[in-house]
Amino acid sequence: MLGGRARSRVVRLPTSLFASARRTPAITVAVLLAVGLLSGCGASSAALHSVTPAGSVVTVSGTKCGAGLQHPAPGPQTWQIHNVWSGAVEVSLVGPNNGAIYARLENIGPGTTQPMQVDLGSGAYAFECSGINYADRVGGTFQVPGHVRGGVGIVPVSYTTMITVAGESRAYVMSGLKTEAQQTATLAEQIKSGDLSAARGTWLAAHLTWEKLGSAYGMFGSYDDEIDGFPFGLPGGAANPGFAGFYRLEYGLWHGQPAGQLTGPANELELDARSLITAYPGMALPPPQALGDLALRTHEVLENAMRFQISGQADFGSGTTLATAAAGIDATRAQLKILQPLLVTRDRDLPELYSWLDRLQSLINAEHNNRGWTPASHLSVTQREEIDAAAGQTLELLSAIPVIFEAERLIP
Repeated sequence: MLGGRARSRVVRLPTSLFASARRTPAITVAVLLAVGLLSGCGASSAALHSVTPAGSVVTVSGTKCGAGLQHPAPGPQTWQIHNVWSGAVEVSLVGPNNGAIYARLENIGPGTTQPMQVDLGSGAYAFECSGINYADRVGGTFQVPGHVRGGVGIVPVSYTTMITVAGESRAYVMSGLKTEAQQTATLAEQIKSGDLSAARGTWLAAHLTWEKLGSAYGMFGSYDDEIDGFPFGLPGGAANPGFAGFYRLEYGLWHGQPAGQLTGPANELELDARSLITAYPGMALPPPQALGDLALRTHEVLENAMRFQISGQADFGSGTTLATAAAGIDATRAQLKILQPLLVTRDRDLPELYSWLDRLQSLINAEHNNRGWTPASHLSVTQREEIDAAAGQTLELLSAIPVIFEAERLIP
């Protein structure tokens, strides 16, 4: 998509949660609740070994879900799930008391075997099986002895909770959109009247409001490009007539373009901001998808900030990309706050995540003084390395959150 933001990949998953995972945007309920689930989640060490000791073969038949496991012990291990039934099955390792998912294998064909990697802690477990023409069932509970901490199970989220989270997210965004519309109207009026000095200040305030909305992954559809699109890929770059939105005005305001040349783009931005308020309610996703989308954006917003803002790539003259990065951190915090009640019982790395986010924010804020923001291009090698290291570690910890909510199952 020309002029838009590239959709980037999640950085390496922390192995404290899953051995392997498929990262998929929340597109359909089927994707979120079925196809997008994990294959062999639950490994807590990159050194997880695919060994097959005696007694590690688990059989799924037409009458039993998970038979043959002998003497389960705590620690990283690989089980071989063998399907002797006539159809394909999905097999999960769950906590029978709370339904937490510790590992899942999809589409194990008849007569085939797939490895399930787990980091087994002490406690109660059971196998859960489902498939077409296969009556969903949970096998017998087995107990792992001792007091060993294992991999994290993903506890399902109720539909009622999903509705609450989606509503809080929409309310946060709608409030920001209303502020955005007011600021862009002021910006357009200042440019029209020729007060470009005041317009530069209003431009920054309005742009930071936009960034605090946490837009990523096409959250606002075509409005993302119209309001905040880059000229990358456009013929002629910033000189292309199709270049519009905040970055078009930044380029003009800091490259000496007259008010008459900027009035049209400013009016377009104001119109788009007002139109988005009307359009946004129609963009609402069903609660399961909304939860997955919110979780995905907790990572994507900061990843985009690192790629375009901390790098300075998105500086079109104002030198304020670090301010934009700071706004991205604010957006990340707002999204984490909405997810907090769910994360406290699902992400044991949450305190570490907040610690690194605090460090990153402190490093970014240190580049703001009474003269303004330090342009990213003016950072010393040491400053850049410190910021990049903090951002990278924060992203590493954030990358677990989308996976946690991809693995959710809907509870009626």
